[in-house]
Amino acid sequence: MPAFWIGLLLALVSAVAVNWAYAKEHDAAAALPTLSLREPRRSLRLLLGARAWVLAFSVECAGWLVYVAALRLAPLALVQAVCAAGIGVLAFAGAGGRVSSVSPRERAGVTIAFFGLLLLALSIAGPHQADRAPEVLGVVLWLGACAGGAAAAALSFPLGSRDAGLGFAAGLLFAGGDISAKLLGYGGRWFVILLPLIACYGLGTSLLQGAFQRGRALTAAGIATLTTNAVPIAAGFVLFGESLPSGAAGGLQIAALAAIVVSAALLGRPGTT
Repeated sequence: MPAFWIGLLLALVSAVAVNWAYAKEHDAAAALPTLSLREPRRSLRLLLGARAWVLAFSVECAGWLVYVAALRLAPLALVQAVCAAGIGVLAFAGAGGRVSSVSPRERAGVTIAFFGLLLLALSIAGPHQADRAPEVLGVVLWLGACAGGAAAAALSFPLGSRDAGLGFAAGLLFAGGDISAKLLGYGGRWFVILLPLIACYGLGTSLLQGAFQRGRALTAAGIATLTTNAVPIAAGFVLFGESLPSGAAGGLQIAALAAIVVSAALLGRPGTT
């Protein structure tokens, strides 16, 4: 099997592992006393004292390592689009395996995400895409925008939708971490990206646990997952020089990326039950 396809297969495995872990982290975090960034030691102690959370987080870390391997074999935008399939795992696991517990809006969001994945698969049947290392200034601006957007989302969402706001903020930080992980794969001077990578993933994980305590897994982690997918997809084209294929395949990819955005909007709307 060509390395390109192995990379996309690894991306799918990563998506399943990470989104299953999100659902289990939600259940564990929701049962804990209130977590706060103002008390990081206490919050960390509570999380590490919950065996179910530690197990889920370990699976998430393993899934992330598989994701990093996928990035070395396939372009960022395509890897992230495949990762969108994990939202179906999140919906099923978050509902405890009971499909009837998933609302019509959430089902529509998951269905659209899978439809986007199907369109993506059809679009890459031809020549494989490539990428290149970006300019440093572009990376600084992109990561800065992710951090600034995360801060604004965490602080500005109304109280009734704090799970969506914190999930969106976590997704932006995870997106910054994923872009950093792609850069780390180029080696050389990009080793310095390790610091923002750790910061993005660490703070994003903290915000996501707060979102888990304020709402449902599919809303909090769903919007985080799809934001994490959508932002690096855009970065793939803007920063890494990836390009759409010509003709019908290009149209399919545009439709696939649009489906991911629509799915995120459906899953992140306040009041989902």
